[in-house]
Amino acid sequence: MSLKFQMAVNVYSTNVSSDNPSRYDMLTWVNQMLQTQFSKVEEMCTGAAYCQFMDMMFPNSIPVRRIKFHANLEHEHLQNFKLLQASFNKVSVDKVIPIDRLIKGRFQDNLEFLQWFRKFVEANYHGRPYDPLMARNGVAMGLGSGPISPKLQKQSPSSTPRSDTSEKSSKSTKPAPEETQVNVENEEQYLALSKEFQYYAEFIPEMVKERDFYFNKLRNIKNLCQKCKVADPSLRLFSDKIIKIIYADKDVNRNTH
Repeated sequence: MSLKFQMAVNVYSTNVSSDNPSRYDMLTWVNQMLQTQFSKVEEMCTGAAYCQFMDMMFPNSIPVRRIKFHANLEHEHLQNFKLLQASFNKVSVDKVIPIDRLIKGRFQDNLEFLQWFRKFVEANYHGRPYDPLMARNGVAMGLGSGPISPKLQKQSPSSTPRSDTSEKSSKSTKPAPEETQVNVENEEQYLALSKEFQYYAEFIPEMVKERDFYFNKLRNIKNLCQKCKVADPSLRLFSDKIIKIIYADKDVNRNTH
C-alpha cells in the first residue's frame, strides 16, 4: 500500500534577489525553528537540518531514523542530501539539489541554498505542532553541540507514561534556577561573540588585498630606483634617498635593537 503525501508548494528565486536575509538572520531562523546551535552557514553542509525541516512540514516524507544528525564526514553529508532529494521527489518539489557543491562546505553555495529553502519553508509550513529536539531524540546540532541528551533519548512521542518514581527522580536531577540562568547567559555571550567574530572576519580579505596593493606599489618604486641608478649615475643619490624612505621603518627597528 503506497502512502499519499501532501504536495509541496514550489518556490522559485534567484541569488540576485534584494530581499534575501543576511547570514545572521538565516542562522537565527534555523536555530529557533529546530532548536539548534549553528554558528556558521557552512555547517548546513551536513544536510541534517534540511531533512528535519522536511519531517516538520511533510510527516513521513523522510525516514528520520536514517538522518545523520551528527554527520562529520562527507559521505554522511551525501547520505543526508540523498534522503532530502528523495523526500523532495515524494512531495513533488521541482528543485534539484546541488549536492556536490553543498557537501564541500563552501559559504556561498550553502547560503544561496539556505535562502531558497527558507522561502520554501515559509510557503509550506503552516504551524503544525512539532518538537524538533524530541523528534531527533535529543541530538544537539551545531558548532559546540553536546552529546545526545540521555533524558530525551529515552523518551519518544510513543513512549509509555512514566511512573511516579521516575517523575520524582527527574525532578531531583532538574538543574537549579541559578545554573539554568548561567547556562543561558553563557549561550547568549557565545552567540554574541560568534556574531562579532564573523563581522570582523569579513574585513580580513579586504585588508589583505589592500596590504598587497601598497606592497606592490613600493616594490615597483624600488625596482625603478635601482634601474635609474644604473642607467644614470647622476640619479644615484636621489634613488638612494627614496629607497631609504621605503625602508625607514626597518632602519628604525634595527637601531632600536
